[in-house]
Amino acid sequence: MRRYDAVIIGGGLAGLIAAIELAEAGKTALVLEKSGKLGGRAMTVNKNGALFNLGGHALYAGGEADRLFRRYGLKLTGGSPAAKGTAIWNGQLAPLPGDPLSLLSSKLLGWLGKGRLVRLLLKIAKADDVGLRAVSLREWAEREIGDPMVRHIFYALCRTATYTQDPDYQSAGPALKQVRRSLKAGGVKYVDGGWQSIVDQLRDKAAALGVRIHSGASVQEIRHERGATIGVRCADGAEIAAAAVISTASPAATFAMTPGAEGTALRRWKEEARPMYAASLDLALRRLPTADRHLAIGLDRPIFFAHHSRVARLSENGTIVVHVMKYNGLGGQDAKADERQLEQTMSLLHPGWEKEVAARQYLPNIAVVHDYPHIGRTFPDAGPEVPEIRGLCVAGDWASHGELLVDAAAASALRAARLVATGDWRLREAVSVGSGA
Repeated sequence: MRRYDAVIIGGGLAGLIAAIELAEAGKTALVLEKSGKLGGRAMTVNKNGALFNLGGHALYAGGEADRLFRRYGLKLTGGSPAAKGTAIWNGQLAPLPGDPLSLLSSKLLGWLGKGRLVRLLLKIAKADDVGLRAVSLREWAEREIGDPMVRHIFYALCRTATYTQDPDYQSAGPALKQVRRSLKAGGVKYVDGGWQSIVDQLRDKAAALGVRIHSGASVQEIRHERGATIGVRCADGAEIAAAAVISTASPAATFAMTPGAEGTALRRWKEEARPMYAASLDLALRRLPTADRHLAIGLDRPIFFAHHSRVARLSENGTIVVHVMKYNGLGGQDAKADERQLEQTMSLLHPGWEKEVAARQYLPNIAVVHDYPHIGRTFPDAGPEVPEIRGLCVAGDWASHGELLVDAAAASALRAARLVATGDWRLREAVSVGSGA
């Protein structure tokens, strides 16, 4: 039986990044992915020539993932959406005050409210992200924003930037940092070919470095003895020996795979996790009914619409790819009712859209993130190591040290891989993504 320096559970972005980092450090790594295709929630599906991501995906300029992909030399073409858009309020449409011109023309705010919105944007620009990690988004907003409509706009910006609908628990610091990134010119990027193009380049880089990748391989148990990792057991009974294991599965799945997890940090991470869900409708249209309507944000409802193919190549046959999402927080919504609301949103924005549909994808309850920075955690940060089991690490969008979404996946994968590579299990400091050290 071959022994590896590390077995990585999961072939999504975090798993592939961890494998690349280990291989570059001279370590042998095996990636085990339970599905038949790599990528996890970063997969892209081809439907009748339209390239649909699994829910909304955006790369934030200057974030941990963006810096890492640049260091790897990935070729990620695409474009950034314009700030100009439409606000949905009380079933009506109005210009979204996303740039100076639309702010002046918007009927959502009076002159006093417009001034308050400008002051809010200045506060966001100067916010102490670290100092506000223990403050909820609701607490910060109620304290800092007196105008009710400006508060609605603020919450909508936070939902859109963080994909999270949980203001009573969401940590204000990371959310404000993400909003700040999203408001910069070119701060949000949609990727040509969908996120599968990222997955494929990471896979090729990992394979070129000697990483072994097995799809269709489901891990049943993370094996450990006397407080140290010894490998994994797969669902088909195969046992693989390894000095370290990096799990990029969810907190609940990692807990279930680990015997004796009740006495480890895995139990705490599982119990305290607040996974966020969304209902997502993607459409390929032969024509956009309202030609100049490319972006819309709900102010009194957790809805977001974007015309992705305006700035990114997401079609093989010239169809227009649009995306509309309803942020559902902890989930448990009525899937049919959500689908009707998304369709009604399309009818409000683009009357007659039904006649133009060439392909369609509805995901009623997709997990946007398995956990995120929120107040109420026993410890604010998860991982990279499971302290009670030497050699066991976690990574993924939930194993955050203040990062969000794909940036959390990238940063946590780096932390776990660097810890395994150095063997210093006392190491707890975050590693700089951009250093390449």
